[in-house]
Amino acid sequence: MFEKLVAGLIVGGVRLLTGATARWNGCQADSRQRIFVANHTSHLDFVLLWSALPGTVRAHTRPVAAADYWERGKLRRYLASRVFRAVLLQRNGGRDPKAPDPMLEALEEGDSLILFPEGTRGNGDELLPFKAGVFHMAKARPSAQVVPVWMDNSYRVMPKGSLMLAPILCSATFGSPVEIEADESKEQYLGRLRDSVKELSAI
Repeated sequence: MFEKLVAGLIVGGVRLLTGATARWNGCQADSRQRIFVANHTSHLDFVLLWSALPGTVRAHTRPVAAADYWERGKLRRYLASRVFRAVLLQRNGGRDPKAPDPMLEALEEGDSLILFPEGTRGNGDELLPFKAGVFHMAKARPSAQVVPVWMDNSYRVMPKGSLMLAPILCSATFGSPVEIEADESKEQYLGRLRDSVKELSAI
């Protein structure tokens, strides 16, 4: 109950500060299982995207984030584990390859995911190459729609290296689901998915 109150305060605060506007351009905001794939420019990205979702969708959507950042300090750990229910990943090969994949476990439990396949923060203009994780998730769970998302202005709200938040309007534009085509290679799919995210920046 307390976590729901905290979540409500965070969503209200983020929307007040940034607007956190959702634009559903290629799909509708409904409860089907999805993997939201977005560009990454700020540590605030998943909070903004998560806050932009309708409450019914947000309730079963879990952000995927870097463990080394969100496990640093009691407050971040609490928010990540109890409020956002984030799937925390070890970067730079820190995960035991024999251990179950936490993203796949979350999908198998019926949750949706927020994923940033660049793997690190960009500059707000250009997209870095996408890492293979989203391809493997889409192959393993074909019933989950892979939905591209363009996050606009989040890097200005919390620039890299800054601890201060600036009141700047932000938006998340959701595009049409991108399915893996028959006999499509990993490289082809990741390139097509990356293009789909980038195209949303012009809308």
